[in-house]
Amino acid sequence: MHSHILIGIHGLANKPPREALAAGWKAAIEEGLRKNEKVAGYEINFQMVYWADVLYDTPDEDPENRYREAAPGTLKTYEDSWWDDVRAGAFDLAGDVLDALKRYFGMDAAAEHFLGERLKDLARYYQDRNIRETLRERLKQAILDHQDKRIMLLSHSMGTIIAYDVLRQLGRRHPRLAIDHFVTLGSPLGLPHVKYRISREQPPVRTPSIVRRWSNFADRRDPVAADVHLAGDYEPNASGVAPEDDLVANDWGGLHHKSYGYLRAPEVSRTIRRFL
Repeated sequence: MHSHILIGIHGLANKPPREALAAGWKAAIEEGLRKNEKVAGYEINFQMVYWADVLYDTPDEDPENRYREAAPGTLKTYEDSWWDDVRAGAFDLAGDVLDALKRYFGMDAAAEHFLGERLKDLARYYQDRNIRETLRERLKQAILDHQDKRIMLLSHSMGTIIAYDVLRQLGRRHPRLAIDHFVTLGSPLGLPHVKYRISREQPPVRTPSIVRRWSNFADRRDPVAADVHLAGDYEPNASGVAPEDDLVANDWGGLHHKSYGYLRAPEVSRTIRRFL
């Protein structure tokens, strides 16, 4: 009997079949542990929350979207620089201005158009209540099924939004529940549009109450993680837990948003090993 579980929820766009995606996520995690942390042969208790079938009639069979091992020498720790601190401060200031404009004027047509053209799955999530509740319920049930275990919730891309929304709901309905570690990878949670939605449905914009730790990983080249720093966007919960931001280098070729690349990044591997 495992005392812990890693629950994963995927992100935007169509995905390989459920079993293939789950196997790919687990393989990426194990590859990262083996290559970055020198941990091999450890049995990981992992469960994938799959929702692509709600939005797509058939799974993605393109072999290019299946997991593959990293090329030798490509898994590298990100080297932070003084320029990262400068950019973080500048983006936080710009984000504050945008947030204020959103609060004053409300949701504008430009933001809706952006979602419709670039993030169609997210647009449907916000516009269709049935889809929204179906996706949330799948993750909610997976968490409740394992509430007797230590839980690390690994979320990617739009999955970070679904996860955040679910954790806020569970905090109200199951206040004794605990998520040991909430991990967001390539998250769009910093977008003003997303924070506006949260402020309308579940104010204030803060760390979910049942989260004991929140680690946010992002690659600066990832177009979905437009704001790589969430610490300035989300208030701490009552226990003082706030997002901890960490920049990484996603090795997946030119696709710096790919989940497999995030899951085997050295910084993520170190976080998972500490949890295990």
